[in-house]
Amino acid sequence: GHIPLQGGEILGCHCLYSQLAALRRCGPSHQYWASWIFPASGILLKRMQKELKRAQFLFVKALASRGRLEAVTQQMGYHPQYLDSFLKMQHYLLHMDGPLPFACRHYIAIMAAARHQCWYLVNLHMLQFLRVGGDPQWLRGLDFMPPKLRNLNEINKILAHRPWLISKEHIEKLLKISEQSWSLAELVHAVVLVAHYHALASFVFGCGCEQEWLDGRSILKSTLPGNQCFCESASGNSWAVMLWGGWDSMPQDISREGDRAPCCLGDSGLFFPSDFDGEIVRATDLSCYVQDPDFGYQDFARRDEDQTQLFRDYSWEDHGFSLVNRLYSDVGHLLDEKFRTVDGLQSNAMAKRQGCESSVFKRGIWNYIHCMFGIRYDDYDYAEVNHFLERMLKVYIKTVTCYPEKTSPEMFRRFWKQFKHSEKVHVNLLILEARMQAELLYALRAITQYMIS
Repeated sequence: GHIPLQGGEILGCHCLYSQLAALRRCGPSHQYWASWIFPASGILLKRMQKELKRAQFLFVKALASRGRLEAVTQQMGYHPQYLDSFLKMQHYLLHMDGPLPFACRHYIAIMAAARHQCWYLVNLHMLQFLRVGGDPQWLRGLDFMPPKLRNLNEINKILAHRPWLISKEHIEKLLKISEQSWSLAELVHAVVLVAHYHALASFVFGCGCEQEWLDGRSILKSTLPGNQCFCESASGNSWAVMLWGGWDSMPQDISREGDRAPCCLGDSGLFFPSDFDGEIVRATDLSCYVQDPDFGYQDFARRDEDQTQLFRDYSWEDHGFSLVNRLYSDVGHLLDEKFRTVDGLQSNAMAKRQGCESSVFKRGIWNYIHCMFGIRYDDYDYAEVNHFLERMLKVYIKTVTCYPEKTSPEMFRRFWKQFKHSEKVHVNLLILEARMQAELLYALRAITQYMIS
């Protein structure tokens, strides 16, 4: 789990806490150490300390609520501001009041992740599905789940691989199937979940989390006895407390409430119901969750001008945002915050190596991903993609975006060897958000066309 220091960057979220603890123990002398690592100035040092503190706070909350840090959280921790907005949005989708029952949300996550053969996410949400009282029979595959959920298969398949094919007819079919029909609010919730987990599968493969799972470093088996909350199990000596140096030094958000941290609400945890104590619940075959497995990504036909022109009159800012917010309250704001946060992440070093501004570099990646899904912008010169993005980087981006299951650890190591690990994670965050927005645009446009027809 440890990754050494490289190029002035603290790498490896497993060792982040020990690094922070070491700084705390070293006292004033750590200023000299940090100045050597970060020679620019005290301002840079303070900014890094602030970011590390923010990551520490988010990790402690994750530890307190789950009893461990998931690999995705660890990787996103390189960019704490983004991690914060990601966790808020995902928590809202899975655990807050909404149109869909909790068990259905996790099952939809399983269906979406299985399209890309993502064992990591499928197993994670199998466990959460059981945790919220889902019927274990559903986990035997699509033939054992309710017809209403099974009817979502077609949209799941199309959005995962060729989202430009989705039409108002697909929407109409789901909304008009007698007693198995979906409401508009339920469908919007489902569509956001599907897009979220398709895009998250890209991130999981892109950052090597899937390989970690396949290598046997399981994320699922709880080390806690029975149904105990992490904080209760630790009996006042939890990692969360120790990492902050005691209850009194913890931020108010997670400080004690009586003798317990408020993180003991179990909804975001991954602890087994009593029937599953001590067991490892894991999938052995993902094909049972996949319909039409041969259906995959095909290059978008650039000659199809009629298709690309449709998006000149449909955008997230002017149309998608308001529709989502109207049918699924507040999630539009959380999605928008996530899109804006990833756009605001600094990428000066990466852009400088390519001889361009940070905004130009990020827009090149974003528009390249959208272009692969048939979304083109009149005000952008697509020659910039070839000019500013190296071939190996483009190959990596296309693989992670369109067929993430084909991503290999070697591909991650090879693309832009001069990238720091945090910069590679940054590229994967851009892939995640650009892909998710592309899927949402197609799905929401189809829903809009249905509503006005």
